[in-house]
Amino acid sequence: MSFLAKSLARVKPSATIAVTQKARDLKAQGRDVISLSVGEPDFDTPDNIKKAAIDAINRGETKYTPVAGIVPLREAIATKFKRENNLDYKASQVIVGTGGKQVLFNAFAATLNPGDEVIITAPYWVSYPEMVLMSGGEPVIVMTSIEKQFKLQPEDLERAITPKTKWVMLNSPSNPSGAAYTRAEMKALTDVLMRHPDVWVLTDDIYEHLVYGDFKFVTPVEVEPNLWNRTLTMNGVSKSYAMTGWRIGYAAGPDVLIKAMDMIQGQQTSGACSIAQWASVEALNGPQDFIGQSRKVFEGRRDLVVSMLNQASGLKCPTPEGAFYVYPSIAELIGKKAPSGKVIMTDEDFVTELLESEGVAAVHGSAFGLGPNFRISYATSNDLLEKACAKIQGFCASLR
Repeated sequence: MSFLAKSLARVKPSATIAVTQKARDLKAQGRDVISLSVGEPDFDTPDNIKKAAIDAINRGETKYTPVAGIVPLREAIATKFKRENNLDYKASQVIVGTGGKQVLFNAFAATLNPGDEVIITAPYWVSYPEMVLMSGGEPVIVMTSIEKQFKLQPEDLERAITPKTKWVMLNSPSNPSGAAYTRAEMKALTDVLMRHPDVWVLTDDIYEHLVYGDFKFVTPVEVEPNLWNRTLTMNGVSKSYAMTGWRIGYAAGPDVLIKAMDMIQGQQTSGACSIAQWASVEALNGPQDFIGQSRKVFEGRRDLVVSMLNQASGLKCPTPEGAFYVYPSIAELIGKKAPSGKVIMTDEDFVTELLESEGVAAVHGSAFGLGPNFRISYATSNDLLEKACAKIQGFCASLR
């Protein structure tokens, strides 16, 4: 009899973490590697936020916090939701976790029974289906297409809903595709959900502030307020304020769900890091100019990467509306042979050969549930992006 839980057999390791670690290993061996696999802003956390953390330490804010988060942070989050999204929440309807991942996991753990279904759009963030499986639920994957800009279509959502559907998972802008829903596109989805009163909505808005051009971000309850009593709106400070290592995610929703998540977290990790929470108060309440500055930089990087990849032989790279990822198709390269003699049969073959021959680390699209594609994060400098994209162009040209 195996010592380990049988449920582990249903779960796969994170592909993004695996690729990032492989890139680190090659660097340690002396290889020149450009890693475009990790979703992490390369900017430093703004000074006012770091100062708030130092001030909190000097004030002695180093004790255990309430499980759901310190009151000033929960109030700041409620204020942010009203200010930026026109959503009304009380501080008691907000929960703070150790990163957005914990918030999502706790929501599933608090609600899923064996056989409950969660609708997830592919391509998806690698952790969504695995968290559902670990919580005893069943992920129901709805495919999208490059022709539809990797966006869930209302008719496909309608078909996917069954009497077992507990949640619909929405992520806009998306990791990995960068696709984001306009108000009209979101309204078409919420219209479907309004016809199914027992289905809840879990929306991952972590890339909310990283949208480009004239695009306007919307969240489901903002578009359809009647979904308020069955929606969990998740967000965090990691991407918007370059605070990935601070590990603060948060969500707001109906009292019954927040209380259940609070109970789970109380038996799991208790409150998030006190210093990181006080820093997050400053992030949300303090000057917001950092967001606009970083957004402008990311938009320039997006345009650079999309242009260079679309010049590569056999690649087709849509222009995403947000986040800091592109998700090009390699469909035209399947079946071609690399200089090593390896035939590219899958997108995993492609990224493996790319890393081995050119020292560029990307993540294969099949890890996100939709291929043949690969994901590049452009959260790094223009110089490295130009160098990496030139290497990708050379690699694609070498395939025969």
